[in-house]
Amino acid sequence: MAGQPVRWGVLATGGIAAAFTADLVDLPDAEVVAVASRSTESAKAFAERFGIARAYGEWGALAEDEDVDVVYVATPHSAHRAAAGMCLEAGRNVLCEKAFTLNAREAGELVALAKERGSFLMEAMWMYCNPLVRRLAGMVRDGVIGDVRTVQADFGLAGPFPPSHRLRDPAQGGGALLDLGVYPVSFAQLLLGEPSDVTARAVLSDEGVDLQTGALLLWESGALASVHCSIVGGTSTSASVTGSQGRIDVPGGFFFPDHFVLHRDGRDPETFHADPSAGPRNSLKHEAREVMRALRADETESPLVPLEGTLAVMRTLDAIRDRVGVRYPGEDGPRSGREEAEPVATPA
Repeated sequence: MAGQPVRWGVLATGGIAAAFTADLVDLPDAEVVAVASRSTESAKAFAERFGIARAYGEWGALAEDEDVDVVYVATPHSAHRAAAGMCLEAGRNVLCEKAFTLNAREAGELVALAKERGSFLMEAMWMYCNPLVRRLAGMVRDGVIGDVRTVQADFGLAGPFPPSHRLRDPAQGGGALLDLGVYPVSFAQLLLGEPSDVTARAVLSDEGVDLQTGALLLWESGALASVHCSIVGGTSTSASVTGSQGRIDVPGGFFFPDHFVLHRDGRDPETFHADPSAGPRNSLKHEAREVMRALRADETESPLVPLEGTLAVMRTLDAIRDRVGVRYPGEDGPRSGREEAEPVATPA
């Protein structure tokens, strides 16, 4: 693949698919060669919008297209297991949106399938590929603020979303946690790894999805993380990491920050800004470049978004849902290995 453009297929035609494709077509070493939707009309309209040569009205045709090097799966997360699994079965490499799947069991199945096929697989956790987030995480790893004591992060949208919206639909994995809460949980686990204990409370909708959820995560080191998500109130989307020797504040948009502030005792605050040459702060190009770098290096997973990290986040999301009593259709059996606690919920 060295010296040749990486040929992308896009599976789904919604808003995030359009945003990612718009960034892809702006990369000189990427080529979007095919798009698929369950609707032929939707696929053709998307292909015309972005100058894509082939438009398929079924997912399987894209999965079987041997001219595609990697498929970007942008369906709702309730369909990730089926869509990404179909592509992996056909020998395609896959970048799959987050939340990676509905639960840890499905995530484990995709990871096992990718390893069996020798294919590349990565969660589209663009935050992990963001240069400024990587710098923040590196400073924490290097002990700049000492031992991490607490992490706080939130992500909420004001709504209101009607019951017919996908965020309120259990069949589509609705609720705040999988759509928005995956960000603060992933931020905490980027810095601390998988927690040893999880507690949570939520306000549930009449449909049985979480309107807002708060969780407290505990690590054996004694570190704590407080994370919150909501689809009924717009939050500051801020984050803070406190250590034994200082603190880092991300004032807003912690998953694609334009700056963060380092506070250390006895020193003036230091502000670290995003490199303006890296493009807009909401650019998805960083994760696209990481996928293409890994493919050219014959890697089957990215060190920036490792599969075990994705599985660990899914186990935490499962544990939170267990605590608040959210289950989706078809989840009668085990989802993960962390379902030991009784669920607690506050119906709305």
